[in-house]
Amino acid sequence: MSAALKEPRVARMELHRKLAFLLEMHSYKIAYGGRASLKSTSFASSLLTLGINQSLRILCLREVQKSLADSVHLLLQDQIKKLGYGSLYNVTENSIKGHLGTMFRFTGLSDQTAESMKSFEGFDVFWFEEAQAITRRSFQIALPTLFRTAGAEAWVSFNPDMDTDEVWERFVVNTPPGAIVQEMNWRDAASVGWMSAENERLRQYDLKHSKDDYDNIWEGKPRAVVAGAIYAREVVEMMTEKRFRPIPYDPRLPVHRIWDLGWNDLMTVIMVQKPHPSTLNVINYVEDSHITYASLLSVMDNLGYAWGTDWMPHDAEQHDPKSGTNARKLLTAHGRKVQIIPKSDPEARIRAARMMWPRVYIDNSKRDTPTDRPDRLLGAAHLVERLKRYKRTIPRSTMEPAAPAHDIASHGADAWGGLAEIVDRIRNEGDVSDAKILPFSNPDPSMGLLG
Repeated sequence: MSAALKEPRVARMELHRKLAFLLEMHSYKIAYGGRASLKSTSFASSLLTLGINQSLRILCLREVQKSLADSVHLLLQDQIKKLGYGSLYNVTENSIKGHLGTMFRFTGLSDQTAESMKSFEGFDVFWFEEAQAITRRSFQIALPTLFRTAGAEAWVSFNPDMDTDEVWERFVVNTPPGAIVQEMNWRDAASVGWMSAENERLRQYDLKHSKDDYDNIWEGKPRAVVAGAIYAREVVEMMTEKRFRPIPYDPRLPVHRIWDLGWNDLMTVIMVQKPHPSTLNVINYVEDSHITYASLLSVMDNLGYAWGTDWMPHDAEQHDPKSGTNARKLLTAHGRKVQIIPKSDPEARIRAARMMWPRVYIDNSKRDTPTDRPDRLLGAAHLVERLKRYKRTIPRSTMEPAAPAHDIASHGADAWGGLAEIVDRIRNEGDVSDAKILPFSNPDPSMGLLG
């Protein structure tokens, strides 16, 4: 960070003692926790205070920022007034600049590429706000740019959502060297009199009426699944039974693929091996958008697997007037053995999946992907992320759960349901088909009783 001036201004600000490290020098400064814990306001006031005695370039980041209203611009503006820094900062509709050269800029990470992030080289601080929504890909392109500057710092503030979110795994579970990680919650605010009476009444209400969500909202504990997840019980049981763990590729067995098709929507492929008729190992998963079948097949061929059967949904046989062919013919032309999953409805797939869950083991890996493919995810752990977030819509007219939501989680979940419907039809080369059993018939309707 930039050197301080020889005659610093004296500033007075209130900062909880647990967050005193914000005024120290550390490569990573992370604060997480529940509602009303004053994380964001403390980050804002600390950065503003540091910026009145030295020239700092600060980039405020969120995953998605469609307009400046989605940023922390207003929060910083409010803190400038509260701290009495009005004479030290010039606030406009789209920027904040300090009289000594400090400047705050704002952007969304989802709109950035590795190339465009280079325009932010030389910044002293990246503040990742609402970081629970920031993706693995976004951290991968942002952090290398930041740390090209000597003494730069990453400030990270968030309310935990899922225990497999990138920010939780990257900073809380696998804390990097040079990081200070601090949990904050409502108790910390209350201990110094900063908890408003309105927030305390809301907390008490949620404690009584929203018990399932209370620990996440107020205590800052991450969820295992999203609220209302369709497969909530199945995911928790899988974790408890340690069936989500490293599952290596077995070169003695073929890898079968189960597809859900898309172009603007995500195209997803689940990769499985069947070491026993009653056991299914999910060893990998890929999803991407705006990608051809040939390109996605090439991505998977680089994994070095021996392929078995490709199972595709019924729409793989639909004729595409633009290409003059269909998905099944395209894969067959690439030498793949293709089978079609019969058409069914979402509820049938969900029922089949519930029956399949107890026999499934899923690899817990996430693999790095090219930063120029922002929609690509590789690794079976990403499939579990989608299944954790697969939930039903709740129409306002009824406020009752209805059909499964069509969102970013549903494409992987649709492939999962398709897998469940054909899991017993998956065969390795040399497997003996199940013996055919004739349907039951009763030649003696009287069951041996006369009369």
